[in-house]
Amino acid sequence: MAETSARLDQAQAEACGPGFDKLMMVETRRRTFEAIRRTGTLIHPGMTEDEGIALTRQVLREDGLLRGWHGINLRFGVNTICTFREKSVPGTVLGEDDIYFIDIGPVWRDWEGDGGDTFTTGTDPEMNRIARDAREVFDAVAARWRSDRLTGEALYRVAVTEAEARGWQLNLDMTGHRISEFPHKAHCDGALIEQNFVPSPDLWILEIQLRHPTRPFGAFYEDLLTDT
Repeated sequence: MAETSARLDQAQAEACGPGFDKLMMVETRRRTFEAIRRTGTLIHPGMTEDEGIALTRQVLREDGLLRGWHGINLRFGVNTICTFREKSVPGTVLGEDDIYFIDIGPVWRDWEGDGGDTFTTGTDPEMNRIARDAREVFDAVAARWRSDRLTGEALYRVAVTEAEARGWQLNLDMTGHRISEFPHKAHCDGALIEQNFVPSPDLWILEIQLRHPTRPFGAFYEDLLTDT
């Protein structure tokens, strides 16, 4: 049965099956971001989110990522401030000077991937900056995890500081989670922010969602915490 308590000891929170293979996790990560990048080259202004989701699904199918442990989360424009569980404004169309993000959780063979990245379609300086900064905040937090061996809780304190230093708000409803061989929820379903130990590599997704302080858009980046 999945553990859902906020406070787990490290052995509980990082439990895996007997066949767990970190090399396969890293390979699934590579395939996940390859699919995100390819999808990002195909999405264009004038599309609705439903059309973008259909396109993303086609890319995943072509790449052999037929199953997902979570659904495709594609957000355009004002919907980029939504969390995973919030519904998009219906009928949103991607504009010529706009922002969007792709968040997918595919399963390759028996292994879970999870990745998200933000793209822009024009020259709006704030949109382009927040898209870059979502990745930069992720990189800064991940670097502190590697150098200072911070707990899951501490990582998100760093994330708040890094976001605010760049002029953005951090969405603390997007707080990281486990992945593993499918399904990770058979072992652990806790959030990264809730863990008071140093997360081990290749098991945890760090999620960063930024929001503009006055305009209705944001950016998202997530990736696996790895040693390199």
